[in-house]
Amino acid sequence: MATGVLRAPTERDTVPGSYALELLRLVARWDVSAEDLLAATPLSEARLEEPEARIPLATMNALVARAKTLTGEPGLGFYLGMQKRISMYGYLGFAMMSAATVRECLELAVQFTPILTSALTLRLQVEGAAAALVIERQLDMGDAGDAADLSLVVGLSHLGVALTGRDFSGVAEFEMPEPEYYPRFSHLLPGARFGQASTRVVFDAASLDFPLATADRAAMRLARAECEGAFAALEFDSNIGGRVRRALRARGTHGGLEGVAADLGLSPRTLSRRLAEQGLSFSDLVDVERRQQAMALLSRPQVSLDDVSDRLGYSTVPNFVRAFRRWTGTTPGAYRRSLRGTLAPSGQTLT
Repeated sequence: MATGVLRAPTERDTVPGSYALELLRLVARWDVSAEDLLAATPLSEARLEEPEARIPLATMNALVARAKTLTGEPGLGFYLGMQKRISMYGYLGFAMMSAATVRECLELAVQFTPILTSALTLRLQVEGAAAALVIERQLDMGDAGDAADLSLVVGLSHLGVALTGRDFSGVAEFEMPEPEYYPRFSHLLPGARFGQASTRVVFDAASLDFPLATADRAAMRLARAECEGAFAALEFDSNIGGRVRRALRARGTHGGLEGVAADLGLSPRTLSRRLAEQGLSFSDLVDVERRQQAMALLSRPQVSLDDVSDRLGYSTVPNFVRAFRRWTGTTPGAYRRSLRGTLAPSGQTLT
């Protein structure tokens, strides 16, 4: 569930103009014109078509909310997901489609998603026979949150089939409650689970070795170099919250403020101040990392609750259980039981 550390988007949080263009093309199905959708913004369709166009994330969120109102369709996220094309992701899309395997494709997405948006990060988690692409929300998306999550998950599934020529059997899990409109679209995400501890797509790890039909090693290296240049130019790595979370992953979530600050070359007071400027706190970020690591460890049946508690830096198992219930609304045991059937042996269908 939400941890309370999400901040509101600022003017520095942007997305490619192609995102808004896709929305314009979608709402045209309901006879909503570009002028109507963009009426409350300084944007124009011509401006959005510029190759390097970027718009504030807050503006994009407002456009999605307005599109829902103008079309009368709350489930726009499903439609947006179905019309996603790999080319709308620019050089990152080019690199992903040129990758040799699904694993390499997803690893590129995980590494370079920040050049597209600071609203979320991706994490590829592999535990035995099961793999999961975890979507970690970084910013408050407001009324556009459901559309953002659904369009991404549906889009990834749609693109996966297009790139490999194979269907992926898996299950989508969402933190948000089940939308009232889900039954109308359940055929696009059959068996989706809502109100879960995290938003992720769980699938058979064997799928990671599927080859891509469009693999091109030379093209991938070229596109990757462009992604690395864009990453450096946009200075996304300067985001202090992201840097703290990476430091916590490297040293362990029981690492204190002083240790993490030293890793980042800052004093504890400076680190706390810079986090506060982004509406964050060190303790909240530790909570986020502990929660994610807890879910990863609990997906491994051979890891006991004592081991999970110890690895996360809790003095006793009851302390860990109380924290897990606070994060997710359920107990570690109940969460582990909910995974049964999802983590199927390799070669079996995930249901």
